[in-house]
Amino acid sequence: MTSSLLAGRTALVTGASRGIGMAIAERFAAEGATVAVTARTVEPGTSQFEGSLEETVLAVTKDGGHAVAIAADLSRPEERERLIQETEAVIGPIDILVNNAAVTFFNPIADFAPKRLQLMFEVQVYAPMDLAQRVLSGMAAAGQGWILNISSGASRHPSLPPGPMWRGGGTVYGMVKAALERFTTGLAAEVWEANVAVNSLSPSRVVPTPGTVFHHLVRPDDPNQVVEQPEVIAEAALALCSRPPRSLTGRVVYSQDLLAELATGAP
Repeated sequence: MTSSLLAGRTALVTGASRGIGMAIAERFAAEGATVAVTARTVEPGTSQFEGSLEETVLAVTKDGGHAVAIAADLSRPEERERLIQETEAVIGPIDILVNNAAVTFFNPIADFAPKRLQLMFEVQVYAPMDLAQRVLSGMAAAGQGWILNISSGASRHPSLPPGPMWRGGGTVYGMVKAALERFTTGLAAEVWEANVAVNSLSPSRVVPTPGTVFHHLVRPDDPNQVVEQPEVIAEAALALCSRPPRSLTGRVVYSQDLLAELATGAP
């Protein structure tokens, strides 16, 4: 059953084959948006992780929503160009862009391979900027738009003595997320006059996804670990991508903090 909060709008969600991206795609479609979902994994069983674009589209359509899958490797500029061209050809100009795709390695700086460093920055920093550049003119022409960058608490500076994440090699992950957040606030200022909202959203707690389980950030055998379900951050994403752009922009926020703030009637 669909609602109408995003009726008539089009959205592109990257990294949507599983986890947070899949949940955001489902939530936006449930509110009436036509959603293009992208990732590298198209079919079930073709990745080391559970989830695929076909499964995301199936989940959206079985609930009455509208979604299309467009595979792309966001580490490659030519693939990013093709993604936007195909998305606009299939669903029309993009109203909402959600930059969620990520490739992450946890290695100490002393052992961090340059190829992995480049790949992480390409997917999590350069790709969001490139995709934003490619959709901004259409948003400006439409008189409104929403860009949402999915970040992480890893962007925060570590305290000392360090916790286990930092001892385990979280520095580069923190670097790319910090860069993404600074890009968010800078772009929000640049496109204020164009009536385009740009925000950064992080989960308030670690989200149990195939990726976080693989990296041992979630411990499935620990009933006492406090986690946040993907649906929570999807609800916060909806709030950031459905309100008048100038009413909620330039924010670096955490999901539960934002939802609590909005529950009080702000902003």
